[in-house]
Amino acid sequence: MSKLERRVVEVAESALATRKVVSAVDVLTGLRWVRTAQVDSWRHGRVDALEAATAVDAAKLLDAVSILREWAQRKGLVPGDAVYVAASRDRRPLRFTRAGDDAVEAAFRTEWSAADLSPARRKRLAERQQAVPDLVVHAAAGVWACDGCDGTAPFQVPDGDERLCPGCADLDHLVFLPAGHAALSRRAKAESGLSAVVVLFNRRRKRYERQGVLVEEDALARAERSCLDDEDARERRRQRDEVRRAAADVEYQAALATRIAELFPGCPPARAQAIARHAGERRSGRVGRSAAAKVLDEEAVTLAVVAAVRHDDTEYDALLMAGVPRREARARIRRRLDDVLTAWRRRAR
Repeated sequence: MSKLERRVVEVAESALATRKVVSAVDVLTGLRWVRTAQVDSWRHGRVDALEAATAVDAAKLLDAVSILREWAQRKGLVPGDAVYVAASRDRRPLRFTRAGDDAVEAAFRTEWSAADLSPARRKRLAERQQAVPDLVVHAAAGVWACDGCDGTAPFQVPDGDERLCPGCADLDHLVFLPAGHAALSRRAKAESGLSAVVVLFNRRRKRYERQGVLVEEDALARAERSCLDDEDARERRRQRDEVRRAAADVEYQAALATRIAELFPGCPPARAQAIARHAGERRSGRVGRSAAAKVLDEEAVTLAVVAAVRHDDTEYDALLMAGVPRREARARIRRRLDDVLTAWRRRAR
């Protein structure tokens, strides 16, 4: 296989193992041709075509999608046509390429699922593929002016090229429910005839993060009563789930430590276990919690080890504390980092 074919297959295998389904977007982000934040902007209707945000041209994108299709057909995966529309008031269809050719766009929309999915799981997948995304509203990050009335508000509603306040967008009758109570948010959104997800762009992480939802006031009241009625049952379920997740974390971290030992046989066993515990900590946001790491992908596991060595075996943290820029600090400790990794890649005698 060519280098591109190997990379596409690796990304697709990882996505399929994690979610039992793989899409063109999974492949493009996995190849790092487009960042997740750019995909979010495209989904929110702020980018005309995903091609405009990628690091390659349409021909290269189509090559990757063609390789994905051939690989999926060889594995006997089942194709499905997913809906891609903007999470904005106009709900316009999203385009992958600037040209927008129907046949090409259809290839990009195809999602491939495992053939052994249960009927119930396949039904849920089909519903998700055909579901229209939630309306998205942006939390205002600073001073701004509505394109409709020149006023301001805590929220911006994207409407084509305009940014409207909730009043001009006819959403001012909705109330804001902050994130933090999953059951209440889910039920209030289900009860509300009109709702919107509120997001805020995190500049440090370069991604949109959910802040809460806008829902109808009556719907929120009904959801609150519903949550009060079964609070005890939900608490018992949370406790059971926490025990189950803790056991799964222990199992995953043990598998991760074993994988580290396979890739770095010279790494002391206690150190491999410590790296696995740190990298695989739930809700840490570290590379060990990424989808690729959870299927023990070599690159993801290596990145977790590199991060551990950088912080624990070099003067990197001290350089940062001294005010040395991150890029320069990484350059200074590069030799020490490489020495440790080289030693660990040798089998211990």
